[in-house]
Amino acid sequence: MKVCAAQFRPIAGDFETNRAKHLELIELAVTQGADVLFFPELSLTGFEPRLADSLAIEVSDHRLDPFQKYSDKHNLIIGVGMPIIADSDVYIGMVWFAPGEARRLYAKQQLHPDEHPYFVPGREQLLLERQGFKLTPAICYESLKMDHANEAAALFSDMYLASVAKSVGGVAKAMKHYPIVARSHNIFVIMANCVGPSDDFISVGQSAAWNIRGELLAQIDAESEGVVVLDTHSGSASVKKLDNQAMHATGA
Repeated sequence: MKVCAAQFRPIAGDFETNRAKHLELIELAVTQGADVLFFPELSLTGFEPRLADSLAIEVSDHRLDPFQKYSDKHNLIIGVGMPIIADSDVYIGMVWFAPGEARRLYAKQQLHPDEHPYFVPGREQLLLERQGFKLTPAICYESLKMDHANEAAALFSDMYLASVAKSVGGVAKAMKHYPIVARSHNIFVIMANCVGPSDDFISVGQSAAWNIRGELLAQIDAESEGVVVLDTHSGSASVKKLDNQAMHATGA
């Protein structure tokens, strides 16, 4: 199975432009043989909590329909980030599309203190399945909390999908924490981060993948747009940039 983490530079609050870039990255992932592809935190709007209330949509919103079409066409599971409104509450959401299935929502369960004025926490962990693998989504702050990873392990997860919007400091913490998650629970970990302005900080990319021993397999740089491709069969990973300049790293 091949799982891709997308890295790109969102435009704050510009859903249409960001969606177009998502579709471009989906096409790139398809050329890499992807089975699963996911994007950074709040990828369709950028990480902009102050704008979330005005930008939030329902899971069923027709503007998300192209992702279902791409999922069906390419037999691909796709996860995108979006502020989601339900029963007047706004969530940091990831909407998941699977071929021929109804879209599903994962809402961030553990919020950073700065996020509480704008969002409410989700109440249930989502577990995805593909080719016999179980995959657990995690969104930014909670992905650095071991209790969240412990919950994923309790669900017999094989892979931890960290969708984030992280600054230099956040990425430094991630580079220490995710290998521990991988080793402790014998699971693959893959992180999708964005690049560029996010709220009041700069996201610095460096999306990456780790094997079950916590060894770094591949990592994109701090500025490029592209995908990290984790191949569970070979135990290797690679990076493919949108400018078609590829970097590769492998490991068992």
